[in-house]
Amino acid sequence: MLKQSEMADVNSKRASQLLQKCIKPEDNGGDAQPKEEIIEEQSLPVITQSYPQTVQEEISMVFNTYNMAANLGPASRRKREKGANHDGTSTSLYVDRRKSKVWNYYTKLGDAYVECNVCKKQLSFHNSTTTMREHLVRKHSIRDTLLSQLKDDQASESDCMAQENMIKRSRQMTPENYLYHAASCSEPRTDVILELVLEMIFRDLHPLSVVKDKGFGLLIGYLEPNFTLPSPIQLSSMLWHRYNVVKQHLERYLQTAQSIVLCVEFWVSQPNQTYLTITANFIDGEWRRARCILETQPVHETKGEGDLGEKLYSILTEFGLSNKSIFCVMHDSLENTVMNSQPLKRAYGWTSLCCAAHMLHLCIKAGLEVGQVQEALTAARGIVSYFQQDAKATCSLNSKLEAINKTKLKLVMDVGSRWITTIEMCESLLDLKWAIMSLLEEHPKGTLAVQNLADHQWKLLQDLVPVMRTIKIATSFLREEQNISISSLMPCIHGIVAAIGQQLEESSDIIKMVVGNIRSELMQRWSISEDEKVLESPAIIASFLDPRFKEMRFLSPNLRSELHKRVKNMLSQVFNHQSPPSPQFWVPNSDYKAEVGEAGGQLSAHKDRGPSGQSQSMYDILLGKDPTESMPEIHQQLENYIVEPLCKRSTNPLDWWKTNEHRFPAVARLGRQYLAIPATVVLPDQAFAANESTLEHRRAVLTPENLDQILFLHQNFDFLESMRNSNEIRGRNLHAQY
Repeated sequence: MLKQSEMADVNSKRASQLLQKCIKPEDNGGDAQPKEEIIEEQSLPVITQSYPQTVQEEISMVFNTYNMAANLGPASRRKREKGANHDGTSTSLYVDRRKSKVWNYYTKLGDAYVECNVCKKQLSFHNSTTTMREHLVRKHSIRDTLLSQLKDDQASESDCMAQENMIKRSRQMTPENYLYHAASCSEPRTDVILELVLEMIFRDLHPLSVVKDKGFGLLIGYLEPNFTLPSPIQLSSMLWHRYNVVKQHLERYLQTAQSIVLCVEFWVSQPNQTYLTITANFIDGEWRRARCILETQPVHETKGEGDLGEKLYSILTEFGLSNKSIFCVMHDSLENTVMNSQPLKRAYGWTSLCCAAHMLHLCIKAGLEVGQVQEALTAARGIVSYFQQDAKATCSLNSKLEAINKTKLKLVMDVGSRWITTIEMCESLLDLKWAIMSLLEEHPKGTLAVQNLADHQWKLLQDLVPVMRTIKIATSFLREEQNISISSLMPCIHGIVAAIGQQLEESSDIIKMVVGNIRSELMQRWSISEDEKVLESPAIIASFLDPRFKEMRFLSPNLRSELHKRVKNMLSQVFNHQSPPSPQFWVPNSDYKAEVGEAGGQLSAHKDRGPSGQSQSMYDILLGKDPTESMPEIHQQLENYIVEPLCKRSTNPLDWWKTNEHRFPAVARLGRQYLAIPATVVLPDQAFAANESTLEHRRAVLTPENLDQILFLHQNFDFLESMRNSNEIRGRNLHAQY
């Protein structure tokens, strides 16, 4: 017999994999298993059969021999029979002579052997399907009842279960998910494929026009010949429906937030249209960090900050949120007039903060503006550009690297908007300095095309790299998952200021100017030298509420003492806000006694003893409970938190607070509010990345008609589902405990 590798190609293997999704997996019973005659590939005799001589015949052999079970039902057989001649022979390469439903799961290999389409096992065939049927029952739990339910126009129960299993595998979720429109047994296979096409669009950020691409159409046509691709208009309608369903769940989830931090990201699409994406950040009741996209809108240059405030307020109203639920607004456009903090503060009471990544970029940009540094960087860009664009120069450089087995070293061109690429360019040039100088000397024509760096310029780049590397280490720290909060920012900023300051001792005058400019910008933008502004900074308070940094070693003892007093006052204000006077009217009862004083004739109110033995004045009913009676307890919580041992730097502060919230409930409430502030508008991996992320690249080419819905589902769909799954697991664990 012919070997399998000679009869099947890659397409047949994919078809067999898809077939496995159509089989309902069941546990085999404990009954005795009848012996099965299975023939191994190596032991099969060679069957003399002529190969097709043309490419078309080879393709025909693949499609006719290795068809999916879904396409080999009675309807498919009738189509084949229509193509047969009157004498019973077929005009096609393969003659379908199958009668039993069992043949939907087998492929005939000559006259004496068949192959199971599920497990690819080969069995001997003696003009009887008994052995084939027993194999399906024993190995795949496909019984006669299932085989008899195969119909022309509807899927069997096993097909329905296969549809659900396919969705489970593709989403790694359960089919009864309330967010998903998962296929049930009454839902045809085409609807499942349609839903998966829609999910592919918003998960992978594809435009709706992808369904009109020829390659996509060929793929779907091969995998599912009877499926008709939807039009972009139909997909748009489905997208809106899915968007509205997920949005309703997000609205309910946002109602549980104690306070929300809005992040406003400005970005530009390929048609040079500016958009702003508004994201809600908060910490939920289980101390999980939530980041949900609310909306993406185009920005009109003619409109200013007042329009932005109106947009934010309108979006909050749309999600059923009040402006009081917003703690602060973070943006990444410090130089943009639309984000002046004063109007937002006056109109809505929102504090405005700038993205740490954007501010750090501005600080480094100011440091690199020294004339000699700019000249050296310009010359460095010229060298990189020469070796990247000149084929002969590139080939010569690669040959030298291969000779010393350092082919991984590559030249990098920096990008003006990403300062990290500047340090990578300098590092790559210094690593290849010997090769670059050697090639420029060997090829005199190269020196005419590019100007080599002078010795003092090479020395300048070498001295500049340690300074930049120190800042890069700080960004690596901020990119770690436990350091997403703004609580990790101020320890990093103070660390940068101190570390690069120590490098000034043995530096040249030019490097001293660079370091001085960077330090000056850092201290000015984060108000490090202004004590009053430092204490008002949300980043400082967040660092204190982070159990890893609460000692605030980078502050002076006086500032630490003042910070403790401010936090104590904040706790008192929160307590007063949480305990308003009771709205009910007080009615005197028999226990109340009004006496007339002998001297002044004034009424005096006796204090009643409550069940706990504490005195309760009648004035508490009118004015509310005296806050000073409970303040010592709140202040004691703060003192206990201050003397608590520090956590390791690798500890996630949210995990610590989840465990210790019951010990410091008042401080924990404040911590949930401040630790929700992120250090960057976007995720740190994207904010400090050297290259454009997949998200940035793909969203730039989306059409404006469906951009908002696609980005909304891309960010929120899996996030809300993970929240629901974790809640279900927690609920089952609690149920098991009781």
